[in-house]
Amino acid sequence: MCFYFLIITHLVDISNKLNIFKMCIHINEMGGDLMDKKREEIIKLLPKEIRKLFMMSEIDFSRLQEIRLRVNMPLIVVYGAKEYFISCTGKPVSEIKEAYRVTCQQIKEAMVYISSYSRYAFEDEIRQGFITVEGGHRVGVAGRIIWDGGKIKSITYISFINIRISHEVIGCSDSVIGYLYNDDSFYNTLIISPPRCGKTTLLRDIVRSIANGNAGSRGRTVGIVDERSEISACHLGCPQNNIGCRTDVLDGCPKSEGMMMLVRSMSPEIVAVDEIGSREDAAAIDYVMNCGINIIATVHGLDMEEVINKPVIGELVRKRMFKRYILLKKGMMGKISAVFDDRGNVIY
Repeated sequence: MCFYFLIITHLVDISNKLNIFKMCIHINEMGGDLMDKKREEIIKLLPKEIRKLFMMSEIDFSRLQEIRLRVNMPLIVVYGAKEYFISCTGKPVSEIKEAYRVTCQQIKEAMVYISSYSRYAFEDEIRQGFITVEGGHRVGVAGRIIWDGGKIKSITYISFINIRISHEVIGCSDSVIGYLYNDDSFYNTLIISPPRCGKTTLLRDIVRSIANGNAGSRGRTVGIVDERSEISACHLGCPQNNIGCRTDVLDGCPKSEGMMMLVRSMSPEIVAVDEIGSREDAAAIDYVMNCGINIIATVHGLDMEEVINKPVIGELVRKRMFKRYILLKKGMMGKISAVFDDRGNVIY
């Protein structure tokens, strides 16, 4: 009897391990499928000759941040937080003499693909200097500005393109999300980060966690003012990124106007905005907070001292309007350096 019991127990153990092994394979395959999709989304934006370089290349698209095309200039990528030239064989190199050079015709060809063969349909976005494409990737453009009545009418002779690859890191906020609550209340929070260090990625994941609910708190209604389509990355009105099930988005709307619009129209419990800095932003934040709604925002800065010395945002800090500050580490994508309370005490 005991002998049979041991055999059965052993077989069950083997079966469980096999199921776990199959699950791991399935998860890896899903990750591979997502990365293949991202690779396809990016490559189809590129001129055919440059597509070949990336298809030959061994570049890991999960680490690729930017692709820069400038007329008659070297093809450049930001890869793993470092800048490289792309050679004629598709390899990332450090020497400019080895770099592949982009032609004027290739810039024109890229714009055809980026605008889905209908530049006119994207004229409003081009006028703002960028287009959000499928997958949430943002394509910045620069060239000759056409002014009309003191406003930008169009951008012509586009000669510079910056493809910024969208990367979601689901769960990157897990280590700090618990510090942003006081029992069932959410603290007004400011994320401080140098450029290219993952502040928008962190903001997005915090929004997702707040909206869906997490181990420490119920789900809440969140309103995003996505002025540059970077948080939700809406394409044709549909968010491409996971921003949670209780999140509403004002896409392409100036932050100051959008914050007040959300309060009046969508009754959010929390409003999320990226890269605050103007007096209009500060006034809108004050308005939102006085309506009893919490704020989570980001700002460029190396440390708390630099933010305190900013002419507008520093005033909000000195008034202790934000109760939590998340500082990201320079030169390390997504690395959280510290979390401070409103008195400047390090709590993480």
